Amino acid sequence: MFASLRQPALMKALMLLLITVLLCIPLGLIQSLTAERGGSQVQASQELAQTYTGAQMLIGPVLAVPYTESWEEAQRDYKGDVIGAVRHNRDGVHLVFPDTLDLDGRMTPQTRYRGIFSILFYRLEGTLRGRFAAFDAGAIAHSERDSRIEVKTPYVALRLSDLRGLEGSPILSLGGEKLRFAQGTPGLPGAGWPASGIHAPLTGAALAQWRAGHEMNFDLPLTVTGQERFSLAPVAGETTAHLQSPWPDPSFGGSFLASQRTVSAQGFDARWRVSSLVSSAREQVRAQAFGSAMRSDAGVQTLDVALAQPLNVYAMSTRAAKYGALFIGLVLLTAFLFELFKKLRLHPLQYALVGLSIALFFLLLVALSEKIVFWQAYAAAASASVTLLAVYFSAVLRGWRRGASLGGFVAALYAALYGLLASEDNALLLGSLLVFGMLAALMLMTRKVDWYALR
Repeated sequence: MFASLRQPALMKALMLLLITVLLCIPLGLIQSLTAERGGSQVQASQELAQTYTGAQMLIGPVLAVPYTESWEEAQRDYKGDVIGAVRHNRDGVHLVFPDTLDLDGRMTPQTRYRGIFSILFYRLEGTLRGRFAAFDAGAIAHSERDSRIEVKTPYVALRLSDLRGLEGSPILSLGGEKLRFAQGTPGLPGAGWPASGIHAPLTGAALAQWRAGHEMNFDLPLTVTGQERFSLAPVAGETTAHLQSPWPDPSFGGSFLASQRTVSAQGFDARWRVSSLVSSAREQVRAQAFGSAMRSDAGVQTLDVALAQPLNVYAMSTRAAKYGALFIGLVLLTAFLFELFKKLRLHPLQYALVGLSIALFFLLLVALSEKIVFWQAYAAAASASVTLLAVYFSAVLRGWRRGASLGGFVAALYAALYGLLASEDNALLLGSLLVFGMLAALMLMTRKVDWYALR
């Protein structure tokens, strides 16, 4: 064993292994820096949500019917005889959800900047259409026996997660009447409704139709700005939605996926159809509006679509850096084979410089990708690294052909890495095939080498 350890080739191999392990330290620091920059981007997104607007969730429109419930309670003397009556009143609001609700809109992507970070927003131009059924006063539950319900003037309520994203003053067409919205939702105190809700009292022809017990159709054009994600609560008996956008990378989420969707390089076109039979959104919104249950929008079932960013530069850079140790090891091993078979002598410091130059490629990638698109940043960083290594290897390996061949090998590695990054769904498979292919090539090339004869 000790005789083997005195073999110069084995000692050099152990030295290269130590250098590779030590170079994992700068690789780790670069990954930490990338994660920190990614965190700064998330913080910039949150700051824009606080100062401008955030993701949007739309609830409504719903018909809110204020009422007063009155009842009398007998007043008795000490003998138990009735000597009078005390009248009690209790105010409440009854929510009427639409029979049908249809949203037809187009989401136009927009970009906002916070420092060097770009944050994706959208501008939704759409129209809500639907129908309210004829009102039945008997649907209002009595809390006391023999109580009397006095119905007051109803209003249409609408809630948006962040009202700062609502452009202009929307006008609701209901029962042939044009209704204007005002701030707040009287009688609905729960989970953000007073702050992010608006209401339009029924007047004129709309109020007359409601009192006459007629069904009413409504039409509401809306323009909403939000950050990345838009959600709609399916509160109607049957909710349908049709959204279009030129954005080619949508992310569909929520409790109900699109029943039809087409995604291409020109954008997406998606349709939803949700029945109240399969949704609990009505009960959830009712509980939320009166503050009896949920305290946030997270508990409401919705249909969602987000304008996703598949090429997040920090996520891509982090994934690339995870292959750093493998890349350094492959390049150092290739240089070591040149040294053995060409009977050259390379100093460990030279190997360390080569490995450090590859580690710095990942740092250069992060820095450039903050200024230009990712593929351009990758091409620039890879070209700089390959050129440097080709020039350096030409000198230390004593021949420009050798330097060019080593540079071509490094270029092939960078090209393979970009293929892994671009094919996120098949990254594990491609990465496994790359490692297996490299190992197989090494084994086949050295299968007849007498390692004990090498010095």
